Amino acid sequence: MPYTFLDRLQHAWNAFTSRDPTEEIGMSYYRPDRLHSVYYNDQTIVTTIKNKIAVDCAQVDIRHVKRDKNGNYKKEINSHLNQALTTSANVDQTGRSFVQDLVQSMLDEGCVAAVPIDTNISPESNGSVDIYTLRVGEIVGWFPKHVRLNLYNENLGKKQQVVLAKSAVAIIENPFYSIMNEPNSTLRRLTRTLSDLDKINAETASGKLDLILQFPQSLRSPVKQQQAESRLTQIEEQLQNRKYGMAYIDATERITQLNRPIDNNLWTEAQDLTNMLFNQFGVTQSVFDGTANVNQMTYYYNRIIEPILTAIVEEMDRKFLTKNARSSGQKIVYIRDPFKIVGVTEIAEMAKIFTSNEIMSSNEVRGKIGLPPVDDKRANQLVNKNINKVEDSLLAAKEEPPVTIQNEDDEE
Repeated sequence: MPYTFLDRLQHAWNAFTSRDPTEEIGMSYYRPDRLHSVYYNDQTIVTTIKNKIAVDCAQVDIRHVKRDKNGNYKKEINSHLNQALTTSANVDQTGRSFVQDLVQSMLDEGCVAAVPIDTNISPESNGSVDIYTLRVGEIVGWFPKHVRLNLYNENLGKKQQVVLAKSAVAIIENPFYSIMNEPNSTLRRLTRTLSDLDKINAETASGKLDLILQFPQSLRSPVKQQQAESRLTQIEEQLQNRKYGMAYIDATERITQLNRPIDNNLWTEAQDLTNMLFNQFGVTQSVFDGTANVNQMTYYYNRIIEPILTAIVEEMDRKFLTKNARSSGQKIVYIRDPFKIVGVTEIAEMAKIFTSNEIMSSNEVRGKIGLPPVDDKRANQLVNKNINKVEDSLLAAKEEPPVTIQNEDDEE
Protein backbone atom coordinates (compact mmCIF):
# COMPACT_ATOMS: atom_id res chain seq x y z
CA MET A 1 0.00 0.00 0.00
CA PRO A 2 1.53 3.40 -0.94
CA TYR A 3 2.37 5.71 1.92
CA THR A 4 1.05 9.27 2.04
CA PHE A 5 3.18 12.24 3.00
CA LEU A 6 1.65 12.28 6.49
CA ASP A 7 2.45 8.60 6.98
CA ARG A 8 6.06 9.20 5.99
CA LEU A 9 6.32 12.02 8.53
CA GLN A 10 4.85 9.82 11.26
CA HIS A 11 6.88 6.69 10.50
CA ALA A 12 10.06 8.07 8.88
CA TRP A 13 13.22 6.45 10.19
CA ASN A 14 16.87 7.49 9.95
CA ALA A 15 19.85 5.32 10.86
CA PHE A 16 21.49 8.07 12.92
CA THR A 17 18.44 8.65 15.13
CA SER A 18 18.02 5.01 16.20
CA ARG A 19 18.48 3.96 19.79
CA ASP A 20 21.81 2.46 20.92
CA PRO A 21 20.93 -0.97 22.41
CA THR A 22 24.39 -1.82 23.74
CA GLU A 23 23.30 -1.48 27.36
CA GLU A 24 20.77 -4.27 26.92
CA ILE A 25 22.79 -6.79 24.91
CA GLY A 26 26.11 -6.68 26.70
CA MET A 27 29.68 -5.87 25.80
CA SER A 28 30.80 -5.91 22.18
CA TYR A 29 33.43 -8.30 20.90
CA TYR A 30 35.56 -8.69 17.82
CA ARG A 31 34.36 -11.23 15.34
CA PRO A 32 35.65 -14.52 16.72
CA ASP A 33 35.96 -16.42 13.44
CA ARG A 34 38.32 -13.89 11.83
CA LEU A 35 41.88 -12.85 12.60
CA HIS A 36 42.55 -9.14 12.43
CA SER A 37 45.79 -7.57 11.28
CA VAL A 38 46.99 -4.16 10.24
CA TYR A 39 45.87 -3.19 6.77
CA TYR A 40 48.72 -2.11 4.51
CA ASN A 41 47.91 0.85 2.29
CA ASP A 42 49.65 0.63 -1.04
CA GLN A 43 49.76 2.14 -4.49
CA THR A 44 50.94 -0.96 -6.29
CA ILE A 45 49.47 -3.67 -8.49
CA VAL A 46 47.28 -4.69 -5.53
CA THR A 47 45.34 -1.42 -5.75
CA THR A 48 45.02 -1.88 -9.51
CA ILE A 49 43.53 -5.36 -9.10
CA LYS A 50 41.00 -4.22 -6.50
CA ASN A 51 40.01 -1.15 -8.49
CA LYS A 52 39.43 -3.13 -11.69
CA ILE A 53 37.29 -5.71 -9.93
CA ALA A 54 35.22 -2.96 -8.29
CA VAL A 55 34.73 -1.08 -11.57
CA ASP A 56 33.74 -4.25 -13.44
CA CYS A 57 31.22 -5.14 -10.73
CA ALA A 58 29.73 -1.64 -10.90
CA GLN A 59 29.19 -2.00 -14.66
CA VAL A 60 26.74 -4.86 -14.04
CA ASP A 61 23.19 -3.68 -13.42
CA ILE A 62 21.57 -4.59 -10.08
CA ARG A 63 17.78 -4.42 -10.22
CA HIS A 64 14.71 -4.96 -8.05
CA VAL A 65 12.55 -7.13 -10.30
CA LYS A 66 9.39 -9.21 -10.41
CA ARG A 67 9.55 -12.87 -11.43
CA ASP A 68 6.85 -15.22 -12.60
CA LYS A 69 5.89 -18.49 -10.91
CA ASN A 70 8.67 -20.30 -12.80
CA GLY A 71 11.33 -17.93 -11.49
CA ASN A 72 11.86 -16.17 -14.81
CA TYR A 73 12.39 -12.43 -15.13
CA LYS A 74 9.06 -10.69 -15.70
CA LYS A 75 9.48 -6.94 -15.20
CA GLU A 76 11.44 -4.31 -13.29
CA ILE A 77 9.78 -2.87 -10.18
CA ASN A 78 9.78 0.91 -9.93
CA SER A 79 10.45 0.96 -6.18
CA HIS A 80 12.50 3.32 -4.04
CA LEU A 81 15.04 0.55 -3.54
CA ASN A 82 15.37 0.13 -7.30
CA GLN A 83 15.86 3.88 -7.67
CA ALA A 84 18.62 3.77 -5.05
CA LEU A 85 20.38 0.88 -6.84
CA THR A 86 20.09 2.35 -10.33
CA THR A 87 19.84 6.14 -10.11
CA SER A 88 20.77 7.75 -6.79
CA ALA A 89 21.94 5.81 -3.75
CA ASN A 90 22.41 8.96 -1.65
CA VAL A 91 23.13 12.65 -2.03
CA ASP A 92 26.79 11.93 -2.87
CA GLN A 93 26.68 8.74 -4.93
CA THR A 94 24.86 7.33 -7.91
CA GLY A 95 23.75 3.73 -7.90
CA ARG A 96 26.83 2.65 -9.85
CA SER A 97 29.30 4.56 -7.68
CA PHE A 98 27.66 3.08 -4.60
CA VAL A 99 28.23 -0.46 -5.91
CA GLN A 100 31.84 0.40 -6.76
CA ASP A 101 32.39 1.82 -3.27
CA LEU A 102 30.75 -1.26 -1.77
CA VAL A 103 32.95 -3.73 -3.66
CA GLN A 104 36.14 -1.70 -3.15
CA SER A 105 35.52 -1.48 0.60
CA MET A 106 34.65 -5.17 0.75
CA LEU A 107 37.92 -6.13 -0.95
CA ASP A 108 39.89 -3.87 1.42
CA GLU A 109 38.19 -4.74 4.71
CA GLY A 110 36.98 -8.26 3.98
CA CYS A 111 33.47 -7.55 5.28
CA VAL A 112 31.32 -4.42 4.92
CA ALA A 113 27.67 -3.44 5.27
CA ALA A 114 25.19 -1.85 2.88
CA VAL A 115 23.15 0.30 5.25
CA PRO A 116 19.67 1.75 4.63
CA ILE A 117 19.87 5.35 5.85
CA ASP A 118 16.43 6.81 5.15
CA THR A 119 13.39 4.52 5.23
CA ASN A 120 9.68 4.96 5.79
CA ILE A 121 9.70 2.81 8.96
CA SER A 122 12.39 1.19 11.07
CA PRO A 123 14.09 -1.72 9.24
CA GLU A 124 14.06 -3.63 12.53
CA SER A 125 10.28 -3.98 12.28
CA ASN A 126 8.67 -6.95 10.58
CA GLY A 127 6.73 -4.86 8.08
CA SER A 128 7.56 -3.93 4.52
CA VAL A 129 10.19 -1.20 4.39
CA ASP A 130 10.73 1.36 1.63
CA ILE A 131 14.44 2.16 1.38
CA TYR A 132 15.16 5.64 0.04
CA THR A 133 18.95 5.97 0.48
CA LEU A 134 21.87 3.57 0.97
CA ARG A 135 25.45 3.96 2.17
CA VAL A 136 28.48 1.75 2.72
CA GLY A 137 29.34 1.22 6.39
CA GLU A 138 32.58 -0.04 7.92
CA ILE A 139 31.99 -2.69 10.56
CA VAL A 140 34.03 -1.79 13.67
CA GLY A 141 32.31 -3.95 16.29
CA TRP A 142 30.32 -7.18 16.44
CA PHE A 143 27.48 -8.01 18.83
CA PRO A 144 25.36 -11.17 19.00
CA LYS A 145 22.51 -9.62 16.96
CA HIS A 146 23.88 -6.14 16.19
CA VAL A 147 26.89 -4.52 14.57
CA ARG A 148 28.65 -1.24 15.27
CA LEU A 149 29.18 0.71 12.05
CA ASN A 150 31.40 3.63 11.15
CA LEU A 151 29.00 5.46 8.86
CA TYR A 152 29.09 8.78 7.06
CA ASN A 153 26.42 11.20 8.31
CA GLU A 154 25.60 13.54 5.45
CA ASN A 155 23.74 15.90 7.80
CA LEU A 156 26.85 16.51 9.92
CA GLY A 157 29.41 16.00 7.15
CA LYS A 158 31.48 13.51 9.12
CA LYS A 159 31.58 9.84 10.04
CA GLN A 160 29.68 8.64 13.04
CA GLN A 161 29.41 5.31 14.82
CA VAL A 162 25.95 3.76 15.12
CA VAL A 163 24.70 0.37 16.33
CA LEU A 164 22.14 -1.36 14.11
CA ALA A 165 20.57 -4.80 14.05
CA LYS A 166 22.12 -7.37 11.74
CA SER A 167 18.67 -8.00 10.30
CA ALA A 168 18.44 -4.36 9.16
CA VAL A 169 21.72 -4.11 7.22
CA ALA A 170 23.19 -6.22 4.43
CA ILE A 171 26.48 -7.65 5.73
CA ILE A 172 28.54 -8.67 2.71
CA GLU A 173 31.68 -10.77 3.08
CA ASN A 174 34.38 -11.10 0.46
CA PRO A 175 34.06 -14.52 -1.26
CA PHE A 176 37.86 -14.47 -1.65
CA TYR A 177 38.54 -13.66 2.01
CA SER A 178 41.12 -16.43 2.44
CA ILE A 179 43.05 -15.18 -0.60
CA MET A 180 42.85 -11.44 -0.02
CA ASN A 181 42.15 -10.60 3.63
CA GLU A 182 43.66 -13.29 5.85
CA PRO A 183 46.83 -12.09 7.66
CA ASN A 184 49.00 -14.60 5.79
CA SER A 185 47.01 -14.61 2.55
CA THR A 186 48.72 -14.30 -0.80
CA LEU A 187 47.54 -10.74 -1.34
CA ARG A 188 48.71 -9.57 2.08
CA ARG A 189 52.10 -11.22 1.56
CA LEU A 190 52.39 -9.57 -1.85
CA THR A 191 51.50 -6.19 -0.33
CA ARG A 192 54.13 -6.52 2.40
CA THR A 193 56.78 -7.63 -0.09
CA LEU A 194 56.09 -4.72 -2.39
CA SER A 195 56.11 -2.36 0.58
CA ASP A 196 59.55 -3.64 1.66
CA LEU A 197 60.78 -3.31 -1.92
CA ASP A 198 59.59 0.30 -2.04
CA LYS A 199 61.42 1.08 1.20
CA ILE A 200 64.68 -0.32 -0.16
CA ASN A 201 64.29 1.66 -3.39
CA ALA A 202 63.57 4.82 -1.41
CA GLU A 203 66.66 4.34 0.74
CA THR A 204 68.80 3.71 -2.33
CA ALA A 205 67.61 6.93 -3.97
CA SER A 206 67.70 9.03 -0.78
CA GLY A 207 71.02 10.76 -1.63
CA LYS A 208 73.01 9.33 1.29
CA LEU A 209 76.71 8.80 0.68
CA ASP A 210 77.08 5.77 3.00
CA LEU A 211 80.77 6.40 3.64
CA ILE A 212 83.19 5.15 6.30
CA LEU A 213 85.94 7.56 7.28
CA GLN A 214 89.00 5.82 8.71
CA PHE A 215 91.16 7.89 11.08
CA PRO A 216 94.85 7.11 11.61
CA GLN A 217 94.55 6.96 15.42
CA SER A 218 92.48 4.83 17.77
CA LEU A 219 89.02 6.14 18.70
CA ARG A 220 88.37 4.15 21.85
CA SER A 221 88.62 7.07 24.26
CA PRO A 222 85.79 9.61 24.55
CA VAL A 223 88.14 12.47 23.65
CA LYS A 224 89.14 10.83 20.38
CA GLN A 225 85.50 10.07 19.57
CA GLN A 226 84.60 13.73 20.06
CA GLN A 227 87.45 14.69 17.71
CA ALA A 228 86.12 12.21 15.11
CA GLU A 229 82.60 13.64 15.40
CA SER A 230 83.97 17.13 14.95
CA ARG A 231 85.93 15.99 11.90
CA LEU A 232 82.82 14.45 10.35
CA THR A 233 80.89 17.67 10.95
CA GLN A 234 83.60 19.61 9.16
CA ILE A 235 83.48 17.31 6.13
CA GLU A 236 79.66 17.52 6.01
CA GLU A 237 79.80 21.32 6.09
CA GLN A 238 82.37 21.33 3.28
CA LEU A 239 80.24 19.09 1.08
CA GLN A 240 77.10 21.09 1.80
CA ASN A 241 78.47 24.62 1.52
CA ARG A 242 80.91 24.23 -1.34
CA LYS A 243 79.60 25.14 -4.80
CA TYR A 244 80.51 21.81 -6.38
CA GLY A 245 80.10 19.65 -3.26
CA MET A 246 83.82 19.01 -2.75
CA ALA A 247 85.75 18.40 0.50
CA TYR A 248 89.32 17.68 1.55
CA ILE A 249 90.73 15.12 4.00
CA ASP A 250 94.09 14.51 5.58
CA ALA A 251 96.66 12.28 3.87
CA THR A 252 96.40 9.77 6.70
CA GLU A 253 92.59 9.51 6.47
CA ARG A 254 90.90 7.00 4.20
CA ILE A 255 87.34 6.85 2.86
CA THR A 256 85.48 3.63 2.04
CA GLN A 257 82.24 3.83 0.06
CA LEU A 258 79.42 1.43 1.00
CA ASN A 259 76.54 2.39 -1.32
CA ARG A 260 77.10 -0.53 -3.66
CA PRO A 261 74.00 -2.33 -4.93
CA ILE A 262 72.95 -5.15 -2.65
CA ASP A 263 71.27 -8.11 -4.29
CA ASN A 264 68.03 -9.38 -2.72
CA ASN A 265 65.23 -11.68 -3.79
CA LEU A 266 62.34 -9.32 -3.03
CA TRP A 267 61.54 -8.60 -6.67
CA THR A 268 61.64 -12.29 -7.57
CA GLU A 269 59.42 -13.07 -4.57
CA ALA A 270 56.97 -10.34 -5.63
CA GLN A 271 56.73 -11.81 -9.12
CA ASP A 272 56.15 -15.30 -7.74
CA LEU A 273 53.44 -14.04 -5.37
CA THR A 274 51.76 -12.15 -8.22
CA ASN A 275 51.62 -15.27 -10.37
CA MET A 276 50.37 -17.27 -7.39
CA LEU A 277 47.62 -14.71 -6.79
CA PHE A 278 46.42 -14.90 -10.39
CA ASN A 279 46.47 -18.69 -10.23
CA GLN A 280 44.40 -18.70 -7.05
CA PHE A 281 41.92 -16.34 -8.68
CA GLY A 282 41.83 -18.67 -11.68
CA VAL A 283 42.60 -15.92 -14.22
CA THR A 284 45.60 -14.75 -16.21
CA GLN A 285 47.45 -11.47 -15.93
CA SER A 286 46.20 -10.51 -19.38
CA VAL A 287 42.79 -9.79 -17.83
CA PHE A 288 44.28 -6.92 -15.82
CA ASP A 289 46.67 -5.54 -18.44
CA GLY A 290 43.98 -5.32 -21.15
CA THR A 291 45.20 -8.03 -23.54
CA ALA A 292 42.69 -10.77 -22.67
CA ASN A 293 40.49 -12.29 -25.37
CA VAL A 294 36.75 -12.87 -25.14
CA ASN A 295 37.07 -16.36 -23.62
CA GLN A 296 39.48 -15.16 -20.94
CA MET A 297 37.21 -12.22 -20.06
CA THR A 298 34.19 -14.51 -19.90
CA TYR A 299 36.03 -16.83 -17.51
CA TYR A 300 37.10 -13.80 -15.46
CA TYR A 301 33.48 -12.66 -15.14
CA ASN A 302 32.33 -16.16 -14.20
CA ARG A 303 35.19 -16.80 -11.78
CA ILE A 304 35.51 -13.44 -9.94
CA ILE A 305 32.78 -10.93 -10.79
CA GLU A 306 29.76 -13.20 -10.51
CA PRO A 307 30.64 -14.65 -7.04
CA ILE A 308 30.99 -11.09 -5.69
CA LEU A 309 27.73 -9.93 -7.26
CA THR A 310 25.96 -13.07 -6.07
CA ALA A 311 27.07 -12.38 -2.49
CA ILE A 312 25.73 -8.81 -2.78
CA VAL A 313 22.32 -9.56 -4.29
CA GLU A 314 21.66 -12.59 -2.08
CA GLU A 315 22.35 -10.61 1.08
CA MET A 316 20.27 -7.65 -0.10
CA ASP A 317 17.48 -10.01 -1.12
CA ARG A 318 17.58 -11.61 2.32
CA LYS A 319 17.66 -8.37 4.34
CA PHE A 320 15.85 -5.75 2.23
CA LEU A 321 12.87 -7.85 1.08
CA THR A 322 10.35 -9.45 3.37
CA LYS A 323 9.32 -13.10 3.18
CA ASN A 324 5.97 -12.13 1.68
CA ALA A 325 7.69 -10.02 -0.99
CA ARG A 326 9.97 -12.91 -1.96
CA SER A 327 7.09 -15.36 -2.07
CA SER A 328 5.19 -13.01 -4.38
CA GLY A 329 8.06 -13.07 -6.89
CA GLN A 330 10.11 -10.01 -5.90
CA LYS A 331 13.86 -10.41 -6.05
CA ILE A 332 17.08 -8.40 -6.33
CA VAL A 333 19.15 -9.66 -9.26
CA TYR A 334 22.14 -8.61 -11.32
CA ILE A 335 21.89 -8.49 -15.12
CA ARG A 336 25.12 -8.60 -17.11
CA ASP A 337 25.16 -7.31 -20.67
CA PRO A 338 27.02 -9.88 -22.86
CA PHE A 339 27.52 -7.31 -25.63
CA LYS A 340 30.05 -5.31 -23.56
CA ILE A 341 32.98 -7.73 -23.84
CA VAL A 342 32.79 -8.72 -27.52
CA GLY A 343 33.92 -7.09 -30.74
CA VAL A 344 31.92 -5.87 -33.72
CA THR A 345 32.10 -9.18 -35.57
CA GLU A 346 30.93 -11.13 -32.53
CA ILE A 347 28.13 -8.60 -31.91
CA ALA A 348 26.84 -9.09 -35.46
CA GLU A 349 26.89 -12.86 -35.03
CA MET A 350 25.16 -12.64 -31.64
CA ALA A 351 22.51 -10.30 -33.06
CA LYS A 352 21.82 -12.76 -35.85
CA ILE A 353 21.50 -15.67 -33.43
CA PHE A 354 19.29 -13.78 -30.96
CA THR A 355 16.90 -12.46 -33.60
CA SER A 356 16.68 -15.67 -35.61
CA ASN A 357 15.97 -17.67 -32.46
CA GLU A 358 13.35 -15.10 -31.40
CA ILE A 359 15.20 -14.13 -28.20
CA MET A 360 15.49 -10.40 -28.95
CA SER A 361 13.70 -8.09 -31.34
CA SER A 362 15.50 -5.90 -33.86
CA ASN A 363 14.92 -2.72 -31.85
CA GLU A 364 16.27 -4.37 -28.69
CA VAL A 365 19.46 -5.29 -30.53
CA ARG A 366 19.72 -1.76 -31.96
CA GLY A 367 19.42 -0.33 -28.47
CA LYS A 368 22.29 -2.52 -27.24
CA ILE A 369 24.67 -1.24 -29.92
CA GLY A 370 23.63 2.39 -29.50
CA LEU A 371 21.32 2.83 -32.49
CA PRO A 372 17.86 4.43 -32.25
CA PRO A 373 14.80 2.20 -32.77
CA VAL A 374 13.11 2.10 -36.14
CA ASP A 375 9.45 2.92 -36.60
CA ASP A 376 8.41 -0.48 -37.86
CA LYS A 377 5.93 -2.85 -36.30
CA ARG A 378 8.00 -5.89 -37.22
CA ALA A 379 11.09 -4.43 -35.51
CA ASN A 380 9.41 -4.85 -32.10
CA GLN A 381 8.20 -8.41 -32.72
CA LEU A 382 9.96 -11.62 -31.72
CA VAL A 383 9.96 -13.19 -35.17
CA ASN A 384 12.52 -14.93 -37.30
CA LYS A 385 12.60 -12.62 -40.28
CA ASN A 386 14.51 -15.08 -42.44
CA ILE A 387 11.73 -17.68 -42.21
CA ASN A 388 8.98 -15.11 -42.49
CA LYS A 389 10.39 -13.76 -45.73
CA VAL A 390 10.05 -17.21 -47.31
CA GLU A 391 6.55 -17.64 -45.91
CA ASP A 392 5.50 -14.19 -47.18
CA SER A 393 6.79 -14.92 -50.67
CA LEU A 394 4.90 -18.23 -50.77
CA LEU A 395 1.77 -16.53 -49.49
CA ALA A 396 2.08 -13.80 -52.11
CA ALA A 397 2.51 -16.41 -54.81
CA LYS A 398 -0.69 -18.17 -53.72
CA GLU A 399 -2.66 -14.94 -53.73
CA GLU A 400 -1.69 -13.99 -57.31
CA PRO A 401 -4.50 -14.78 -59.89
CA PRO A 402 -3.68 -17.56 -62.36
CA VAL A 403 -2.57 -16.45 -65.80
CA THR A 404 -4.61 -17.93 -68.69
CA ILE A 405 -2.76 -18.59 -71.92
CA GLN A 406 -4.92 -18.95 -74.99
CA ASN A 407 -3.77 -20.85 -78.09
CA GLU A 408 -4.32 -19.54 -81.62
CA ASP A 409 -6.53 -22.56 -82.40
CA ASP A 410 -8.85 -21.59 -79.55
CA GLU A 411 -9.26 -18.09 -80.97
CA GLU A 412 -10.30 -19.42 -84.33
